[in-house]
Amino acid sequence: MASLDFCSKQNMVAYMEKNDRNTEFHQIIDFLTYSSINFALTVSPIVSTSFGEQFWTTAKSRTVNNISYIDAIVAGKPVTISEASIRRDLLFDDTDMIDTLNH
Repeated sequence: MASLDFCSKQNMVAYMEKNDRNTEFHQIIDFLTYSSINFALTVSPIVSTSFGEQFWTTAKSRTVNNISYIDAIVAGKPVTISEASIRRDLLFDDTDMIDTLNH
């Protein structure tokens, strides 16, 4: 099982502005702007540093039946994270979602 490290820059906010210096990223910026994760990328939540540190110091990865999980402790409680839980919680299964960057 892998041990994950705490990163002090994990809660940084994304600035998704298009300008002449980032033209190669305009398509990605459009995709993220209209994506269901736009709020998560652009709004700075109040996150307790101690919760983040607790998560990263206790996080362990495991794979069961080819499905990867992260087990950790947050606010003193055990949590399990999977791709399916991220998709569910961030509404990645939204029927109107953007699923390609091709025009």
